[in-house]
Amino acid sequence: MNASSDVHPSRDVQRPSPVLGPGRQRSGGEAAWNTKVLTTRVGLQMPPDLSFEDWEQAGCRLSGVLDSSSWWLGDWLVYGKDHYVDRYQRGIRAAGLKYQTLRNYAWVARRFVLSRRRAKLSFQHHAEVASLTVDEQEWWLDRAEEMKWTTKQLRNSIRDASDGGSGGQPRPAVTRRLVVPSHRIESWRKAALHAGIEFEKWVWATLDNEASRALDDLEEQPGVRA
Repeated sequence: MNASSDVHPSRDVQRPSPVLGPGRQRSGGEAAWNTKVLTTRVGLQMPPDLSFEDWEQAGCRLSGVLDSSSWWLGDWLVYGKDHYVDRYQRGIRAAGLKYQTLRNYAWVARRFVLSRRRAKLSFQHHAEVASLTVDEQEWWLDRAEEMKWTTKQLRNSIRDASDGGSGGQPRPAVTRRLVVPSHRIESWRKAALHAGIEFEKWVWATLDNEASRALDDLEEQPGVRA
């Protein structure tokens, strides 16, 4: 089987396909994309005579799987929280996953229903605009898709717009000044660094997640509505 037809990025977010493509399953949890490239639980096996084209396309496939996994894990946690309120944390522990990372994925996943996710843009593109209104999200994602922006270019464009250089373009959410003691800021920065998330994104995700959990607790109390 030719690797060039077997290894390709995802084309349509609503078209389900096997994670590793149509290759054969092997024993020991291994799956082949083609007769040359083999994935295992602990690594990727590639022959010394692999062509550049096969190597390049395998990289595209790996990148697509990595990006999609953020959506998958986010949707997985959202489903667990919605269906197994008293047991989903047990499932997280059984899967050996980090709850904070999953919460960040789930926060973005909740902000974008499946039909609004752009297959041509990465999960991180969506994360960059997740805190904005739906109209602003759509506008910025349209721009990112048309201009083929990287996530850094998208982030910088949003930041420029928030500084007053939008030229009539949609602006991010209104900024509010909050006085916070310096020692708290430092501990928050350390937590964000530990989680591998940009500081501002960590703050937004943490506040949104805590607000969501508080509202969930209210809804579970008899006679109390959020």
